[in-house]
Amino acid sequence: MNQPASTTNEAAATLEGWYALHDFRSINWTAWKAADDEERAGALDELNDFMKEWSDVEAAAAGSSTAYAIIGQKADFVMMHLRETLEDLNKLETEFNKTTFAKYTTKAYSYVSVVELSNYLGGKDEDPLQNPQIVARLKPVLPKNRYICFYPMNKKRDLSDNWYMLSMDERKGMMRSHGLIGRSYAGKVKQIITGSVGFDDWEWGVTLFSDDALQFKKLVYEMRFDEVSARFGEFGSFYVGSLLDTVSFGEMMKL
Repeated sequence: MNQPASTTNEAAATLEGWYALHDFRSINWTAWKAADDEERAGALDELNDFMKEWSDVEAAAAGSSTAYAIIGQKADFVMMHLRETLEDLNKLETEFNKTTFAKYTTKAYSYVSVVELSNYLGGKDEDPLQNPQIVARLKPVLPKNRYICFYPMNKKRDLSDNWYMLSMDERKGMMRSHGLIGRSYAGKVKQIITGSVGFDDWEWGVTLFSDDALQFKKLVYEMRFDEVSARFGEFGSFYVGSLLDTVSFGEMMKL
């Protein structure tokens, strides 16, 4: 008896690297203004100590962190962390929550994911984990560019426009075209894709870094005309911000 043809399409194989947490916070300015000078100074000292530990983690190749002031009303700042395990991220989040500075913040939004590379554009004849360039993309040091842009996204599952019902060859062809647009921005925009299926409400997080914020607009707009985005892309909220270090964080908090 002939067996019925399988209707299951081939899933893209993925490589995973460091786990990622985007921790968005808003500042309770009323409480901050009500605190005395000594309290505010102590809170900033604890924040500085917390942020200074990030360079030690990067030096040990155990993760990476950065912070950006968010422009607009969605949040006041974001801390993005990459670490080896989810437990490492949870410990980091808890350490921040224990600081005096944290009590002057409220939780605006968070996103949990893992750095991901798919086999849509890769070859099959080599062990990718033996390729230093691949490993560097799976466990990246976060750029310290002037601007950041983050947004979550899905691939559509809607009637005839269902990404997951396309064959592997169809998806590969479209992703190849999509990737060419991204590569045309090499040197202008650094992109980190994190997978979040089973981890958060969306399927992927996209984090872009650039020294020219207009490149975010140009890149995302150009990609909207590509079939992968035009037919199959669904996007969440966009967050854009400018780089923070211990000095600029202190300037931001001055009254």
